[in-house]
Amino acid sequence: MAEISILSLTTLLLFFSWSLSISNSLQDSVSYDKNGSFFTVSSFRYPKSQVRPYDTRYIRGLFISFPLILLYFMVMIFTSELCFCAVDLPPWFSSLNVAIESDVDISAKSVSKISKSLLPVICFRDGSPPLPDASTNALKALELGQLFNGSFEGGQDIEIAEQCYPMQKNISLRLTNEQISPGAWYVGLFNGIGATRTQGKMIVRSSAFSYSANITVEGCRTATMWGPSCNQTIYPLSCCRLDNQTGSMVSCSDSSPNSCLSGAETKTYALDVDGIAEQLVITASNLKVDSNESYLMCYARFGAIASETLHDYSGDIHKVALVINKPKAGRWYISTNSSSKVCFSVNVKVIGCPMGKAGPNCVQQLYMLQAVMRRESSTPFESYYLPVNDATPSGSSTGFPLKSDTTTWTYFLMNIPQGGAGGHIHFRLTSHSTTQYEVYLRFGGLPTVDDHDYYYVNQTSASRSTFFSLYNSSQEKIDFYILYAREGTWSLGLRKLSDSTPATTASKGPSTLVSLSLERCPRGCSSHGNCRYAFDASGLTSYSFCSCDRTHGGFDCGIEVVSHIGHIIQSIALIASNAAALFPAYWALRQREYPEWFLFTSSGISSGLYHACDVGTWCVLSYNVLQFMDFWLSFMAVIGTFVYLSTADEAVKRTIHIVVAILTALLALTQATRASNIIIVLAIGSLGLLFGFLVEFVTKHRSYCGSAGFSLNMLDRPRAVKEWFSKLIKTVKKRFRWNFVAAGLVVFTMAATSFKVETSSSYWIWHSIWHLTIYTSSFFFLCSKIAIVNNENQTHHGADSYELTRQDSLPRN
Repeated sequence: MAEISILSLTTLLLFFSWSLSISNSLQDSVSYDKNGSFFTVSSFRYPKSQVRPYDTRYIRGLFISFPLILLYFMVMIFTSELCFCAVDLPPWFSSLNVAIESDVDISAKSVSKISKSLLPVICFRDGSPPLPDASTNALKALELGQLFNGSFEGGQDIEIAEQCYPMQKNISLRLTNEQISPGAWYVGLFNGIGATRTQGKMIVRSSAFSYSANITVEGCRTATMWGPSCNQTIYPLSCCRLDNQTGSMVSCSDSSPNSCLSGAETKTYALDVDGIAEQLVITASNLKVDSNESYLMCYARFGAIASETLHDYSGDIHKVALVINKPKAGRWYISTNSSSKVCFSVNVKVIGCPMGKAGPNCVQQLYMLQAVMRRESSTPFESYYLPVNDATPSGSSTGFPLKSDTTTWTYFLMNIPQGGAGGHIHFRLTSHSTTQYEVYLRFGGLPTVDDHDYYYVNQTSASRSTFFSLYNSSQEKIDFYILYAREGTWSLGLRKLSDSTPATTASKGPSTLVSLSLERCPRGCSSHGNCRYAFDASGLTSYSFCSCDRTHGGFDCGIEVVSHIGHIIQSIALIASNAAALFPAYWALRQREYPEWFLFTSSGISSGLYHACDVGTWCVLSYNVLQFMDFWLSFMAVIGTFVYLSTADEAVKRTIHIVVAILTALLALTQATRASNIIIVLAIGSLGLLFGFLVEFVTKHRSYCGSAGFSLNMLDRPRAVKEWFSKLIKTVKKRFRWNFVAAGLVVFTMAATSFKVETSSSYWIWHSIWHLTIYTSSFFFLCSKIAIVNNENQTHHGADSYELTRQDSLPRN
């Protein structure tokens, strides 16, 4: 226990020192412009990272303070839980600058020729991670934006936060507070998109790409100055709150009454709406105009400065008040301008309802939902939601009954915690009879029929958003997911279609049951995969994804990529094709070459066991062990064939086998599946064969080279070398059956080609051909060797014995 405490304190001190250095670097990075209107809040550089084939990386634009970094690591050390403490783009930020460098080299002409499953893609989204391939329909409807011309200004396309683009070598973006709102902002990097992105693959041949990123957040020094260049004055509003039993009202007015505007001037105000409100009413008082034709235009916008071209609501408050129903909670910006000189005072009222009430006249029910963490969950932020005053449901049910009410709307409020944007809202409504409700969801404010983010009316009328996923809904059940829901407050509205309820369902208990939860993977990956989670590049936000099996893909593993029959055929082909190892094993056993027999036999068996595990049939050992044995023994079998063809003695062969075993083991442990390995293995085998021949040559001819017969005069030496070379060619010809050598080379070329053209989709057929051809080529090469050297040795040895016998038979004196 004491050792653990000492270790924890030591780790804390190390993190403290590291965090202090980061804090100092951040302080050093703060810079001011020449006029002192804005400064660099934070500047981060994400180091060079690699995105492997079919992989995903998320970058979240953050502003992080030193105390929060320290708190994050303290919680990680002492609680062993995942905790996220980060401040997103602050309300007073002026711009966000993103510079991304990669080694992707794609031109406008080559984009159309590359399949989406192999195309590197970059996507942007405000509030939560992007997901371009959430469904088949979403992928079909996805239209990639045009390539950037080196840099990109956010004002060129206000919808950049919902777009995807082909990845480029250099991307530079500057998004101002006129284009994006304060909060979280995500960049998604995808190395291929589509159903096969999450499919379990036997092998991956696609290329990876690397990237690095710089993210800089600039802010305004003065709270009353804002805009991209921090040169727009924001006027405050003085507010007071009035609460009673019938509702609440926040009344705000211009702190500088009777202000005047000329024809070219604009005056901007900021207002914070706290919590859920029913109406935001903007009026003008104490008006003084030059002519009857004067107007006072008012523009309102949530989260960013309003203008004549960029606004959410507008109206002439000279004539009538501007009313915004069910405004979002957060900061609103109100801008005014006029065609002529006008003096006025701005008045704003935020009208709300008492606790638990909503809607016109505050007669509709509003329920606050509390999150209950799932105890059995191994992933962070998984929870289900219940009304605050309701008891925990009995049994395994996580739903709650919907109380009968005569009003048209019933609202629920739920909160997704910070760091939980990588989860999904799961809504279910079940009824004993036909459901009598429409469902509307909205982030930050109460939904209406006309103002909502997602909705479900019936099976034929529902949201077409990429992030809205409908499952198994019927007349009696509504079941859908909101994918990667942004963190914050969500409002759920149920709109009743009919007040009539069948009397026959009264005895069956509650007629309508509602279930609302935050899940990490939709439908538990459809029982065809495992739910996993990872972190964005900052390490402060988690997101979940499904890792599917060999036959399924898609974001929720709900797409059948390979049919059941097709999977059986692929499995049989990959496993049974290893029977070709019997050909070289049989020949080696017949020639009493027991090491080669054992090598080919074990190679075929290990390959069959590996592929049986790889296709999901049976794993006799762990997957990594079987994969290593398969590649290692395959490499050994190829090189062992070359070594067998050499005529070196057994001591030399043993040495070559030891060296080859070490080299091939390294190949099998480091990127065993790369296509260049076949060239490396072929080169090692050729070197082993050549080394064996050189050893034999040196051994047999060193005595000849030093003999008197070789010390000829200068005229006879060329003739001697020519005769020696001719004799060498004849010896090589006699060593091999060249028809088998030719057949082995042809089949080996087929094996190398099949290994090279393997892809994730065609792996099973080409790798089965690889099994057949590589073992068959080894068989041909083994058959090509002629055991003439031993015969020659025996012949020479017999002649020598005969000569000695003849000499011994001479009469002795």
